[in-house]
Parts: sequence; structure tokens; C-alpha cells
Amino acid sequence: MIHYTARILQFVAILGCISSSIYYLICLWASAVFLHESEKAEGLPIPGSPPISILKPLKGTDPNLYESLRSHCLQEYPEYEIIFGISDPADRAADSVRHLQREFPRQAIRLVVCPEVFGTNVKVSNLEQMARAARYEYLVVNDSDIKVGPDYLRKIARQLAGERVGMVTCLYRGVPEPTLGSVLESLGISTDFCAGVLAARQLEHGLRFGLGSTLAFRRADLEQVGGFRSIVDFLADDYELGRRIADLGKQVTLSEEVVETHLPAYHLGGFWSHQLRWARGVRDARLGGYVGLASTFGLVWAILAVAACGGALWSWIVLGVVLLLRTAVALTVGKAVLRDQGLAKHLWLLPFRDLIAVGVWLVSFAGHTVTWRGERFELKDGRLIRPENRRGLRA
Repeated sequence: MIHYTARILQFVAILGCISSSIYYLICLWASAVFLHESEKAEGLPIPGSPPISILKPLKGTDPNLYESLRSHCLQEYPEYEIIFGISDPADRAADSVRHLQREFPRQAIRLVVCPEVFGTNVKVSNLEQMARAARYEYLVVNDSDIKVGPDYLRKIARQLAGERVGMVTCLYRGVPEPTLGSVLESLGISTDFCAGVLAARQLEHGLRFGLGSTLAFRRADLEQVGGFRSIVDFLADDYELGRRIADLGKQVTLSEEVVETHLPAYHLGGFWSHQLRWARGVRDARLGGYVGLASTFGLVWAILAVAACGGALWSWIVLGVVLLLRTAVALTVGKAVLRDQGLAKHLWLLPFRDLIAVGVWLVSFAGHTVTWRGERFELKDGRLIRPENRRGLRA
């Protein structure tokens, strides 16, 4: 019986190693395609340069917030406005906006107080109110901690000008604080998350979701899917908006622009909590693909193969090949695509980070509770539900 079980484990582990290796090769292929397309896009003319409204919802502040916001005021683009939105007039983020207005008096910068709450996702509720104040047809939304380059709008406008394009989104790299949790978060973004986005783009012949780092679209398409109010209860609002615009028959494209986000100084507990929230959000949004992640956990499958066959030579060779391919993906996506300058010195943590990712994946199936902005919610079909509302539904 023990021998039979060992043989089954060996077979499953080898299948896992094969599927993971195929996935890593797809990631490398997808990265090469993206880099080639980005190189071709450089220098292409912008048809029209339409005026753009940037919507940036804010809550609280951090040491890197001002520089992130300031980067949006340095765009080499003829006409755009920036609308910042806060729920509480006393929010400290308002001071940063007023500072920007003083530093850039000629730039159209407005601060909008958003007192109405339409659902559980307050950020999206604010976006609904900010969109009313926006003057232009072309809208760009990104998170408060996103820092962009001076040609950010130029690159986005070039792609969004296509008639079939409904949304443009961007990859991003994380700049970690000197804590283990923050470094692991950055490592996951550069070597795993963005690799998965590129692979999905290649396999599905385009994206069917957006990333919170950038959501650029036309107001007409937003209104056609029901506006921001239609997604005001969703945790993964960026994913949901991209999916709905794709359902209109429009393309969701990936810009060659890679933006940057400064990560909080996560301790390990905070890192785990954030990863679990993220994982459960993805699970609810793309259940099939999320379950399929099991076929990409190369390191775990390779270690299981070594253990199941008693350390046979061939199993160590398999482990070496899997590690080689995993490292190649990390370097190609992290260095070549995202230009993550801190990746090399943290690469030794990659096996540790990948093992934690498997643990997060397993635990994510054990519940539906997430902690977001200091509050606990239950997830149901991607929607955030407060516990008291859940009790009312059960009653």
C-alpha cells in the first residue's frame, strides 16, 4: 500500500513539474511578445491627443504619496486635468493636493469631497462622484500610490485611440520598504503576478480584466456598463470594470508603460493578510483560472517528486530544471519587462516566497472573510458584504 501511494505521488508530482515547466515557457514566450510589441510602439505618432481627465481617489497619506501624485503633474501631454477625491474633508491627503495646487498653479487640479456612499467599496463610490466632476470623455483611473513617467498619458492615449480598444491598463513594479513582508510583496509582483498577467494575455488573445495601476477608458463605455455604481460592491473593482468593458466586444490592451507603486512596510502578518485578501478576490473573480494555479507551483511539485522517489538522481535533475525555468521567468519579467532594479538582491528569497504563495492559495479556499481598509467583510461572488448585512440576509 505504501509503495502504491508513493507511485501515485511520484506520478502526480511529475505531472505538476511538467505543467509548471510548460507554464514557465508560456510566461517567457509572452514576455518576449510584450517586449517586441513595446519596442515597435516606441516612436509611433499619437492620433489626436484627446484631452484626458485623471481620477485619483485618496485616503490617508504616507511618505511617498506626494511624489507619486506629483508625477501626474509632469506629463508631456497637451491637455489634461487631475481630479482628486476624498470622503472626509479632514483627510490628511487633502494637504498634499493643496501643496500640488500651489506648486503647479497652471495645472488643472481639483479636490472633490465625496460625501455620498453608494455601497461597500468606498473608493468606487468616490469615483462615481468624481466622474461627475470630470470634464472630458477620456478617463484615466489609478491608485493613489502609483507613480508614472512623463510620457504616461501619451502612451495610453495612443492605444486608446483605436476604435476597437475599450480599455488600456498597465503592468507595475513594487518599490519595497526594508521589511521582509514588503520585499516578499515586491518579489511576488515582479516574478509571479505580472508573469501571470502576460501569460493570460497570450493564452486568451488579449486581456479580459483591468489592473488598478491604470484603467483608461471612454466615458461612453463606462456609462454603457452601468457606470461606477454598477461595481460599487465589488472588491476587485478594477478586474470587474475591465471584464464588463470586454463584454461589450471591446479590447482591453496592455500599455508598454510600466508604472511604479511604493509598498507599505509590511510585517509578515500584514503581508499574509494582504495576500489572502488578494487571493480570495482573484478566486471569486476568476475561479477556474485560480484553481488552475495549482498546475504552476513548480517548486512544490519538484520537492514532492524528490521526496516521493527517495531522492533519486532523476528527481534532483527535475528539481534543477524547474528552478532554472522559474529563475528565468523571474529575471525576464522582473528585469527585462518591469525593469525592477532591486530584484537581483532579493532573488534568493524567491523559493521562500513561492512556498508562502502555495500556503496562501490553500488557505484561501478555507473561508470568505477579508480585511480591507481596517474593516472585515465577507466575499460573495466577488462582492463585499458587511457581517451585519450577512446576518440580516440569513434572518
